[in-house]
Amino acid sequence: MRVAVIGGGPAGLYFSYLFKRRRGDAEIWLVEQNPPDATFGFGVVFSDRALEFLRADDGETYDLIRPSLETWHDLRIVHDGEIIAIDGIGFSAIGRLELLRLLQSRVASVDLRPDFGRRIDSLDELADADLVIGADGVNSLVRGTYQDAFGASVTYFSNKFVWYGTTKPFETLTQTFHRTADGVFNAHHYRYAPGMSTFIVETDAETWARAGFAEMTEAETKSYCEETFAEDLDGHSLVSNKSVWRNFPRVSNRRWSAGNAVLVGDALHTAHFSIGSGTRLALEDAIALAEALEMHGDDVPRALESYEKERRPIVEKLVAAANASGAWYESFGRHMELDAWNLAWRYIQRSGRVDTERLRANSPGFVGEYLNRRSAKEISP
Repeated sequence: MRVAVIGGGPAGLYFSYLFKRRRGDAEIWLVEQNPPDATFGFGVVFSDRALEFLRADDGETYDLIRPSLETWHDLRIVHDGEIIAIDGIGFSAIGRLELLRLLQSRVASVDLRPDFGRRIDSLDELADADLVIGADGVNSLVRGTYQDAFGASVTYFSNKFVWYGTTKPFETLTQTFHRTADGVFNAHHYRYAPGMSTFIVETDAETWARAGFAEMTEAETKSYCEETFAEDLDGHSLVSNKSVWRNFPRVSNRRWSAGNAVLVGDALHTAHFSIGSGTRLALEDAIALAEALEMHGDDVPRALESYEKERRPIVEKLVAAANASGAWYESFGRHMELDAWNLAWRYIQRSGRVDTERLRANSPGFVGEYLNRRSAKEISP
């Protein structure tokens, strides 16, 4: 079987490794337009259970990644000078470039050599492939070529975000809310290496316009964000890496394959960064597609049908939670009118997947303190 994989991110790399390991006779052409050490962004985050699928399916890769993970077992909300700890909400993070490096080593272990620095401008270049895998992200050539056949849709959240790093190593995943003369800001920040953290700044469209970001240079934007979060950065600077304002895209497809082409990762679906599931979904897509192809041999149509049938319900559940979380952030300025405890209470239930009883089981310290404060009328009900 001749397989062309377009995109050398987590989904493309991991699928190529898995499939070549299972089907040593397969001819895999993995093409990535960027060099191997190029990446956008800083750290990526996984929930505490998000890597269990990897440990169960591929313990060797899990053991390779695990030493590079930064882990913690709670998260924090910072609002109006108050810090609220929510216990029992564990996460792990890793630098995106480090994750790519480790996955590239897995690809090398099965004697595959990705074609880095090679741009595909037309799928006609892949006419000899029995299977074309679009692992080429939000701006997917594969999805765009067969847009109608996939039933593809791309819409955008209205909030603006800019993705920085910082040399301040935050202890845990933290959501920090600030109000300035221009409006409201939120930072999502967490440690992904001993001396580095991701620091995503988010604001609503009205604040973004009022602050004049459209006319600012990248350096001026960074300076504004450093000033806004100066107390939280504690003297540390923000670090840029293609750090420009973006609107988060919602990618969806009514069908996951078109002829001999199939989508994985962000080319297929996106999950708002506030739930930390984008990379997890990409790796799980790779596992599911490799398993479907192994099950059905060279019968590509049946394999692609099986991949979508088995995987779609799981993806739709996570994407729905991500969209609900993204929608909460669309109006985070309104939530900032609440006191810190009530904002934290709303925040932790924003995806619609965590009811009070589940939260009580997972986060007894937070729930107990919240209910005690309500009972004592220290905070409003």
